[in-house]
Amino acid sequence: MIKDMDGTSILVTQATMPELDEYVESISDLWDSHWITNMGIKHQELQKELVKYLEVDAIELLTNGHMALELSMQAMGLKGEVITTPFTFASTTHAIVRNGLSPVFCDINAEDYTIDVKKIESLITDKTCAIVPVHVYGNVCDVDEIDRIAKKYELKVIYDAAHAFGIKYKGIGIGMFGDASCFSFHATKVFNTIEGGAVCFHNKDFGVELYRLKNFGIRDPETVDGVGANAKMNEFCAAMGLCNLRHIDENISKRRQVAECYRKRLNGVEGIKLMPVQPQVQSNYAYFPIVIDEKTFGLSRNEIFMILEKNGIKTRKYFYPLTNSFECFHGKYDTDLTPIARYISKRVLTLPLYGDLDLEDVEHICDIILQCHG
Repeated sequence: MIKDMDGTSILVTQATMPELDEYVESISDLWDSHWITNMGIKHQELQKELVKYLEVDAIELLTNGHMALELSMQAMGLKGEVITTPFTFASTTHAIVRNGLSPVFCDINAEDYTIDVKKIESLITDKTCAIVPVHVYGNVCDVDEIDRIAKKYELKVIYDAAHAFGIKYKGIGIGMFGDASCFSFHATKVFNTIEGGAVCFHNKDFGVELYRLKNFGIRDPETVDGVGANAKMNEFCAAMGLCNLRHIDENISKRRQVAECYRKRLNGVEGIKLMPVQPQVQSNYAYFPIVIDEKTFGLSRNEIFMILEKNGIKTRKYFYPLTNSFECFHGKYDTDLTPIARYISKRVLTLPLYGDLDLEDVEHICDIILQCHG
């Protein structure tokens, strides 16, 4: 049984790490070079390897996924309103607001919990400058329809792809869609660099601006012609990324086995809705959410959460609350305008999922859930 630091609980997620010797060997030459930041050799190598693995045109590495989002919006010079979803992590909405932009919240669809493309056009005004859709749990947005809408109204598209590392749609790397796709390499993600993030993009001018913004606005050693941030990935994080990238396919395969075990045990259980298997999508098995209907299952999401907690199993109400109901936005947005997102957020529970999770533990988790049924 995989447990937390106090030895009592199964965690909802666990960071993927290489063997200690492998990581130590990968960083040992840093003691010779003393070059541990500022786009060093490992940073450059990881950048090249990720372009190949993700099958994208170009990529820029950053210190985390939030800065990937925030600086991408800034690099595009966006002004006005941005259509997005409240069914996401705080970072998505905060990146919009911190850029002085106004989020306009579109509801999600009830099938895969991504932005409801049928409702986007009704929200477009003369102030709309971009769409920021979110790939959720490894579910891919309707990228084809979003592309059609964006071209029709001449809007930028920045994907929050924090959950989508390594996914392909119709055989195409997910980072190829939109004007930019922003990834998180946080410790809890399918692929991690301890902390880190990246932006995949096509436009070279955007790439130049993004690079300047992550490095204080510096154009060359004697020219600083913009006001930038400090969002550079360091060499220790890049080294962890290089190690983890060697094992990423094996890790995703292990995650697939965990997801399939859950699906086998919980599929068809009255009152439990599982994520759909999306056609033409090569999944990364990022998360395994279930949506619990209290009336037909017999207990509520919160009750199941507490029962699992008492049995030493950590789950997560992810995403709850909706970002448009955060205290920091009190009275500013109307959650009645996103009823499906609100409904799902009050009923969704993500179960433990990581590559090293023992399948016996998965069976145990399912046993507890099924014992609550009815």
